[in-house]
Amino acid sequence: MINWKSHPSFDGHEDVVFVGGEAQGFAGIVAIHSTAIGPAAGGCRIWDYDSADDALTDALRLSRGMTYKNAMADLPLGGGKAVIYRINTDRVDAFQKFGDAVEKLNGRYITAEDVGASVADMRAIARSTSYVAGIPKEAGQAGGDPSPMTALGVFVSIKALLGGSVQGRTVAVQGVGAVGYNLCKLLADEGAKLIIADVNQTNLHRAQALGAEIAPVDQIHAAGADLYSPCALGAGLNTRTIPELGAKFVCGAANNQLETEDDGARLVERGITYAPDYVVNAGGIINVSAEYLGEAADVVEGRVRAIAPRLLLVLESAKSKGLTPHQAADAIVRERLAAARK
Repeated sequence: MINWKSHPSFDGHEDVVFVGGEAQGFAGIVAIHSTAIGPAAGGCRIWDYDSADDALTDALRLSRGMTYKNAMADLPLGGGKAVIYRINTDRVDAFQKFGDAVEKLNGRYITAEDVGASVADMRAIARSTSYVAGIPKEAGQAGGDPSPMTALGVFVSIKALLGGSVQGRTVAVQGVGAVGYNLCKLLADEGAKLIIADVNQTNLHRAQALGAEIAPVDQIHAAGADLYSPCALGAGLNTRTIPELGAKFVCGAANNQLETEDDGARLVERGITYAPDYVVNAGGIINVSAEYLGEAADVVEGRVRAIAPRLLLVLESAKSKGLTPHQAADAIVRERLAAARK
């Protein structure tokens, strides 16, 4: 068993639970970062990691990000995340057993869709636990696939960064899966020019139908654009890519976009405005929160659209205090967490 408290990505996490096993046909990790504000909420990511340690690294980083995302969005939730890195049995059976593991956490963790997971997977989990969201509800009730709301939050943030309109502006989108494709549709509908990249050919062809130009996956960050939108996996802003960035703004749905803390300063040095990922990609968890709390669907969009003015306040704070944008966002969150702990 890996000692998670000595792991480089450990950040005061409250608990890490290794779930599944050979007999259960799947293996995964649930990381609970903080329940200071409320139960730890965050999706379940399905990914083929190179090792269990890589899966743990992702779980620890993503769960911390969820604490910050939920606190910044003023949600009554803490931060957690699950990753499943092996399934070698019937998928429905595996997720039902994962639901058993979630149930044993007694409400400390609430799961939902993330990369690689679907509404059908959440239905399977719901056979074993009520601590799950991302399932379509009756008309008028919040629920269902949260990715359109994640895309909307990024979209309104992009519009705010580009002065209120994307008409005629070029946006380079890395990753056009569930969130990235919905973002591309919103951008195209309002007249933006799109450059896209994805490792999945089906995703590419679907988004290309929106009139998008295709760029190589390893060059999308360098494309000549007004704004670069990372919507794939994390750590894409680093010592290699930052010097090559072709846009003056970065705003996307991917989690943990900065590979290291120093990369935020590198962006500032290049004169690039970075929208902290957990500020702008909170639309999905806002939808999940409303579903879990049994709220009406019509409250969700207003909360998601409030992400844009929140982002501008973070950027103003960064400028006035001489901080990078992610430092300014982190400072706001730490104040909220400290108040909650008191």
